[in-house]
Amino acid sequence: MNATMRRVVIGATAVSMALSIAACGKAGDDKDDSGSTSDSKSIGLLLPDNVTARYEKFDRPYFEDKVKELCSDCDVQYANAAADPAKQAQQMSSMVTKGVKVIVISAQDSAAIKSSIQSAVNKGVKVIAYDRLAQGPVSAYVSFDNVKVGELQGQALLDALGDKATTKSKVVMINGDDADPNAGQFKEGAHKALDGKVDIAYEQSGLWKDTVAAQKMSAAITQLGAKNIAGVYAANDGMAGGIANTLKGAKISGIPLTGQDAELAAIQRIVAGTQSSTVYKAYKPEADTAAELAVNLLQGKDIKSLADTTVTSGSGDKVQAKLLTPVSVTKENIKDTVVKDGLYTVANICTAEFAKACKSAGLE
Repeated sequence: MNATMRRVVIGATAVSMALSIAACGKAGDDKDDSGSTSDSKSIGLLLPDNVTARYEKFDRPYFEDKVKELCSDCDVQYANAAADPAKQAQQMSSMVTKGVKVIVISAQDSAAIKSSIQSAVNKGVKVIAYDRLAQGPVSAYVSFDNVKVGELQGQALLDALGDKATTKSKVVMINGDDADPNAGQFKEGAHKALDGKVDIAYEQSGLWKDTVAAQKMSAAITQLGAKNIAGVYAANDGMAGGIANTLKGAKISGIPLTGQDAELAAIQRIVAGTQSSTVYKAYKPEADTAAELAVNLLQGKDIKSLADTTVTSGSGDKVQAKLLTPVSVTKENIKDTVVKDGLYTVANICTAEFAKACKSAGLE
């Protein structure tokens, strides 16, 4: 074989090998521009903070367990924003880059996350708003009837006030973070229950932080006078904890204090009489529904049977939604709610510190 022919054969062989390698790469890897596989079975879960006890203790494990039950080869990518909207935006971008196909997000700031959601959707990612209705083109939303939550809180406050609920009774309202659309709905529902029945003499945002709520409560006491406060509306249990400490420090006792989320510390305060009520939003059905929606979207299935109503987000987007029913919890129905559902055992609630109060409450 002469030199010219050898060069032709070698060149043809190289081309053939290159084509074979390319074909193998295409068949075996099927990667997009980001380097991730287009048939990825990764589902992302982005939660807003690690201060609110429910997210790490209940929402995350319930969600992960349900995804595994529905899709054994699905992978859940998890991140917590630690109450930082910018960090959550970075986490979402990272998940998109990794090839996550469905992202479930409880937005730390529903408006600020809008552009990140739009960017994800533009790249073919489906987004589900969890517990908080994020702005932008989300595919579905699962939460509770949050106006109803506020109504339950307000009504529980009125019930605890009893015949002291008059238009002259001064009530303090410590609302949630305005960046969270749920906070506005809780506030709306609470006002619906309370307006015209009591005097809302002081109203501020506690930013979902116990320290801020404690500061606001202290300011309310200074402004109104300790003896003139009939009751306190706190939008969640974390803030109620801070407020309860402030009330104790000011030697104010025996007045109603609301909450929400049915945190263990709140249930114990209810037993002890330093908080009058909370709102139980069963985490498992919420997380299970979100997981089922995520798997259905991943598999290209219809979600209308799951998300059986529609809501309008702050950006004006119409979103298919599933809204679950919240329940008011007082000392009288602890056994029939959080204990019955297995959220907590009597032993969890009735530690040594609360043993005497539990006995009085019939929790033995």
